Amino acid sequence: MNYTKKIISLFFATAVFSTACKKQLDVKNPNQPNPETIKTEFGITAYGKGGVYTNGFKLLKYGDGVNGEFFAGVWGFHEMLGDVIGMEAANIYANQLAAPDKVTLDNGTAVLNPGTPNRSTLVLRANNQNAAAGQNPLYYEWAYMYALNNVCNVLLESVDDVTFSGDPASSKNTIKAWAYWWKGYAYARIGSIYYAGLVVNTSLLSNPNPAGEYVAKEAIIAESNANFDKAIAILTAQAGDAAYQDILGKLIPDFFQVGKGGVLTPQMWVHNINTMKARNILVNKTIASMSAADWTAIKTLTDAGIEKSDLVFTGRSNANSDFLSSASGTVAAKATSASPGGNTYKISERLIQDYPAGDKRKLNNFVQGTTWTGNPDRGNSFNTRWALIDGGTHIANVIVYSDKADGAQETYIASTWEENELMKAEAILYSAGGTVSTATGIIDGVRAAQGAGLAAIGAVSLTQAKEELRKERRVGLVFRGLSFYDARRWKVIDPVSSGGGRTGAIVLSAAGVVNTNATIDYNYLDYWDVPDNELAYNPAAGTSVPVVNPRQ
Repeated sequence: MNYTKKIISLFFATAVFSTACKKQLDVKNPNQPNPETIKTEFGITAYGKGGVYTNGFKLLKYGDGVNGEFFAGVWGFHEMLGDVIGMEAANIYANQLAAPDKVTLDNGTAVLNPGTPNRSTLVLRANNQNAAAGQNPLYYEWAYMYALNNVCNVLLESVDDVTFSGDPASSKNTIKAWAYWWKGYAYARIGSIYYAGLVVNTSLLSNPNPAGEYVAKEAIIAESNANFDKAIAILTAQAGDAAYQDILGKLIPDFFQVGKGGVLTPQMWVHNINTMKARNILVNKTIASMSAADWTAIKTLTDAGIEKSDLVFTGRSNANSDFLSSASGTVAAKATSASPGGNTYKISERLIQDYPAGDKRKLNNFVQGTTWTGNPDRGNSFNTRWALIDGGTHIANVIVYSDKADGAQETYIASTWEENELMKAEAILYSAGGTVSTATGIIDGVRAAQGAGLAAIGAVSLTQAKEELRKERRVGLVFRGLSFYDARRWKVIDPVSSGGGRTGAIVLSAAGVVNTNATIDYNYLDYWDVPDNELAYNPAAGTSVPVVNPRQ
């Protein structure tokens, strides 16, 4: 990964999360740690904290202030392609990337995206050039995740030489579990969005010129699971003793250790991993290609997955925006405005359409206002009547999607209880002999936990239950970077001519006319090509798998 070596030696400056946390995260250049500093307990925990959270989610060589960092920009791409939000601004070509090929209005009028067919794919490939630098949409997730992976490789290569104040075996194993967890996370994201990837399990400090042996996305997901399993093996043997708690407490920033965030017990951590492994299966196959064994595996993993009382991996903002900006650090923050269309991201009419009637989550977070219509040359899909409200409308005991007060918004970095439960419900619905009422009861539980205030689903057909599940994944997991995965596996992103698209959709025309039975032909690429930002410096070897998705 010559290119990744080049960029990470340049773009990671001192990781300092706040005045109060400066001593925790003052790691200088996380990819070029002082060999002596990292061999101390303070040095390696500071590096493990600052390297993970800064390299993996905050700083890159290139960037764009409009789209934002990982949880606003990278997740923004996912939420746009999943039709949760829209974007009119042209930064990183986002207004074209997530513009459907065609919208057919109620009266049969077809509104085309210029350059159709395959406009989104054409834009991606036209700008997949190293010379495009930060204007290449494919660059971002790849760069973040391989930088994160490299931090973990350095940790694993360094930890056995460190002297710890507490139990040395427990301390070292905690750091190893931390590294394997984040490596599993990084490979999961790479394998779930790119057509091919690299397996790199030595640091760029010890192996600066690995060959360009690209492997298929399925192999990357297998590598993710292998690292997750290494973490499970360590955690299963961990007693969760004082040394474990001390080291993990030093690796997670203090201001993340509130709400659902905190020092997980080894068992909680294993639950988090099982949920991530279930996600690895679910989001990387279409519904039609899922086997009975796949659904059984998901059910087994989610039965041992995150429990409602478990802590999970979270992030928060603070006054200095050291990890997240309160005003713009997440998709939700960049979609929040006093009126429709007033921020970078616009709330999709199709998202609002998926809320059940009377859902308090909708009432507490969105308000209908003056219709906003944007530049009409992208198919009108982002026109909207809805605004996401800062702090909600103050309905008691109902989830709030966006709170821009410092430290108020909890951002889920990885998996959650709600995701675990909805995967479990889906596995039941798609398994032979699965009881519909059991699955709908799980969906009811998620809705109740978020304060939806809805009556139980009750006796419904299997088809109706699957539709309730589809809608609940859309609204119950909103703004968590999962919507594109679902649109892909449900084949919504496929051309209408191939059975894809969305029918019966609410769409606002350029004139602001509300259409209630529109058809949207998205036609998006399912897995992205390897970024040329990597290939230009690390070309594929002759034995590599294809690095370009053959889908047009």
